[in-house]
Amino acid sequence: HHSLPVRLPMLFRVATLQKIKSGEITLAFRRWKRPTVQAGGTLTTPIGLLAIHKVDKTTFGSITSSEARRAGFASKAELVDELRSRTGSIYRIEFELAGADPRIELRQANRLSGDQLESICQKLRRMDRASRHGPWTRAILKAIDRHPRVAASQLAKSSGFEKDWLKVNVRKLKNMGLTISHGVGYELSPRGKALLKHLK
Repeated sequence: HHSLPVRLPMLFRVATLQKIKSGEITLAFRRWKRPTVQAGGTLTTPIGLLAIHKVDKTTFGSITSSEARRAGFASKAELVDELRSRTGSIYRIEFELAGADPRIELRQANRLSGDQLESICQKLRRMDRASRHGPWTRAILKAIDRHPRVAASQLAKSSGFEKDWLKVNVRKLKNMGLTISHGVGYELSPRGKALLKHLK
């Protein structure tokens, strides 16, 4: 039984993230067998969403000192040392901070105008109509409100839905900024609570 190779996403140190936020760092160099990010994609980090502009294979010889500094290293030698300690092809990744994670911005918005409420309710009604389980969105929001941070299996029992189905569908509510996922269970975001008040 061989364990599968894990394709780790691009991870950044906290100090690096701060410099990305201030615009000092706009490049990263990584060694990968296969790239874990692609041009045109985005990467969610603790400081927000990074827009990935270019991902190119490169070589030690092609890296310039100014690129090493744009990647947060004091010198090219320091970057090369770091890369030599890894295996795989060398990739040069250009990116910039594209803004906060849109779901985080959404879920903090706890004042909803009449129009916003109406548009969320329309979406929820469409999701209810499309479901073979019949209307579920309000039932799930209420269940999460009553049982925050309980395991999905318990939430499924108390709301009468199947656990795997529930997990997939709570993700749809999360993408609308209505719920927040925790290590165990979920809770309503400020936006979700504002909506529930209106639905009651």
